[in-house]
Amino acid sequence: MIPTLDTARLRLRAFREDDLDPFAAMSADPEVMRHIGAGETMDRNTSWRVMAGFNGHWSLRGVGMWAVERRSDGAFLGRVGLHHPPYWPALECGWVLARDAWGQGYARESADVALAFARGARPGERLVSYIRPGNQRSVNVALALGAALEGPSELLGLPVDVYAHANPGR
Repeated sequence: MIPTLDTARLRLRAFREDDLDPFAAMSADPEVMRHIGAGETMDRNTSWRVMAGFNGHWSLRGVGMWAVERRSDGAFLGRVGLHHPPYWPALECGWVLARDAWGQGYARESADVALAFARGARPGERLVSYIRPGNQRSVNVALALGAALEGPSELLGLPVDVYAHANPGR
């Protein structure tokens, strides 16, 4: 069961089949994907597998990524949530929004509620955001959420900066 979370402007919910077109369009945008993973775009088939993986992550780990939609019109804006496969060093809060959703506070608003969920679901567990060097927009979101830079690291062979989020009970 994937919980639905609401903010004043946004709804965080499970990915649905009708998210494929806007998710694939977002994932094919080189500017959106520039700092995600190795910076490569995804085609439609890969986007489908990634969406299915996000929903499956909930079944296997009890946490996962949500699709973010604007409540006023139901528009798909991107993804936000928690990621922690067995090869990941810590529970990560991450966000990726379509370019037309940038600069409106949606990343912070949705990540804030995702972090609150994580703190309730996994109290005391280490919470981080892995941000590729040069991704100043995500750094700004992490800092606005109260995260502190711990320093550089490597994830899947790529350089990242680790931003730690407070999680009471640690």
